[in-house]
Amino acid sequence: MAKLFEYQSKNILKKFNIKIPEGIVVSSPQEGIKAFEDLGNIPVVLKIQLWKTGRKGIGGVKFCESKECVKESISDLLELVVDGFPVREILIEKKLNVKNEFFAGLIIDDEEKKPVMIFSTYGGSGIEEIAKKHPESIVKLYIDVIDGLSPFQVRQELVKKGISGKTLIKIASTLVNLYRAMREYDARSLEVNPLILTEEGEIFAADAHIVIDDYAVFRHKDLGIEIAREFPRPPTELEKIAYKVEEKDYRGTFYFIQMTEEIPKDGKHIGFHGAGGGGSMMSMDAVADEKLIIANFTDTSGNPPASKVYRAAKIILSQPNIVGYFASGSGVASQEQFHSARGFVKAFLEEDIDIPAVLRLGGNYEEVAIEILEKYLHSKGYNVIGYGKNTSPRKAVRKLKDMIGEMPVFHRVKPLEEFIPKGDEYSFTTITGIVYIEHNICNKCKTKGCIDACKYNVLKLEDGKPVLAIDREDAKKGKCTECLACEIYCNFHEKGALTIVLPIPGLKEYREGIIEHNR
Repeated sequence: MAKLFEYQSKNILKKFNIKIPEGIVVSSPQEGIKAFEDLGNIPVVLKIQLWKTGRKGIGGVKFCESKECVKESISDLLELVVDGFPVREILIEKKLNVKNEFFAGLIIDDEEKKPVMIFSTYGGSGIEEIAKKHPESIVKLYIDVIDGLSPFQVRQELVKKGISGKTLIKIASTLVNLYRAMREYDARSLEVNPLILTEEGEIFAADAHIVIDDYAVFRHKDLGIEIAREFPRPPTELEKIAYKVEEKDYRGTFYFIQMTEEIPKDGKHIGFHGAGGGGSMMSMDAVADEKLIIANFTDTSGNPPASKVYRAAKIILSQPNIVGYFASGSGVASQEQFHSARGFVKAFLEEDIDIPAVLRLGGNYEEVAIEILEKYLHSKGYNVIGYGKNTSPRKAVRKLKDMIGEMPVFHRVKPLEEFIPKGDEYSFTTITGIVYIEHNICNKCKTKGCIDACKYNVLKLEDGKPVLAIDREDAKKGKCTECLACEIYCNFHEKGALTIVLPIPGLKEYREGIIEHNR
């Protein structure tokens, strides 16, 4: 599910005539002082913007009546790190004169296959806690998606809870508008807690959280949702880069999430690269049992091409201070594991990998995959070992732990070197990249082994030089599977005339920022 910040949720509610406190989002003490002045130098509440509740309990809510307080409080709030990620934005709002607090929420009930509205005459706490302490305060009303929700229906239920007069009318109208907002924005859930009755008799949404259905995000570009997945907090820059890889490449799955943005030099954090949900969970348990910590979770499964595994590895190796690289999946994967092996070879060679890696590639053709890793990485001096399904995740992790040793090497992120064509190469476009072949170098090649390496007959010889054997448009649409076999053969067994460029938009700039930060 795609979550929204409080201020984003409130902007939606405002469109449906639901009152919200006047407020301004800031990201520095200086902006906070200006916002305080713009709001009229009156008492305000400062709230960190997170995708979770319970902010007050972690010191994320403060009240101020002066510029000095605002400045100091924002400085303190911006130093908070929640679940490994720093707070970046603060919402400053006019403080309300609170008379009563209520709870109002809407959620899709998957079992009943319809939305349900939940209201309570008690607010401020989570609905689960309210239901335990004050079950008599709860209103639960299922909504017919065809007929919708009418003010009359809501008023009938609210009267039973002792709400009357103008307050009854205003709350009922607000609840109906909340459902309108939920339906219009394809929300899976919408929560207002607390819904406030002020001393002046007005109803305000003092806090709001909306979660949009992943599959409906494309209909709401105005929300600026960058990743249509259920993250526990806003995506990091590296996660945004990774999502762009998956977004336009339908072949297999690539999922990447960071466990922490600032990896400490504790000698325990490793890059984790899974394949398949169950196998990945089993492998992560093995990592935890050996007292290592995953810096990220990555999954490349569903028969991904070598190019996708390559990009995943490059992104994982964009995290400084990891001390090892562990890849492990189910062990019985139906995908052809030599594709993954070639992806690792290309990535690790380009990175000149400086940390140990254990790659457990169990499944079809695992023997070929292990042989590729041995031939092109381990035998060349890289601290990389391949295993198959007969090696348990626990044994593989223990091997990695031994390779890391007592004096771990902390991974240093390197600048992303890009291939710059000379302009006279033979080239063709694949589904996500470009293949360059320097024909003048091919003249020195004795074996022409790139042709045999290409098992999909994408290449052929013409006047002794490799060229496309298929239509260029077909290569671009995916008939060249980007298996990387031709490049690996050419670089290791011949003259290095063939280069496959697989761009990762944004990664070059991201790494430059990491390198500058660590100087």
